Amino acid sequence: MKLDSNNHSVFLMHYHLVLVVKYRRQVFASEISDFAKEMFAEIGSKYNISLVEWNHDKDHIHILFKAHPNSELSKFINAYKSASSRLIKRNFPPIRKKRWKEMFWSRSFCLLTTGGAPIDTIKKYIENQGQK
Repeated sequence: MKLDSNNHSVFLMHYHLVLVVKYRRQVFASEISDFAKEMFAEIGSKYNISLVEWNHDKDHIHILFKAHPNSELSKFINAYKSASSRLIKRNFPPIRKKRWKEMFWSRSFCLLTTGGAPIDTIKKYIENQGQK
């Protein structure tokens, strides 16, 4: 396993992010997804976030990314949603017909941590610390 590091720590932090289009409007095509993906990588680099995997359906996207411990995830997600919403609407005018008012993304998002070991394994490991 290859770990990331900085001056004072070693880490490997993966996250699974799901963003949904407001009212589940079916607007994602490959061209829009590719544009949103490039924006994610560009904005993410400013927050020590790197894209690992990306895929889309017609009304939502799934993103797997790595982050540093000092990454401000909620600030990054809000910055990404704001910038991508504005630029997608500007660069893909036909979307205006399919969205609700000025909103592109739903206000909510799903962010899950991912890792190699199941939670039960980690819980047992912690419970057994200090025992011989």
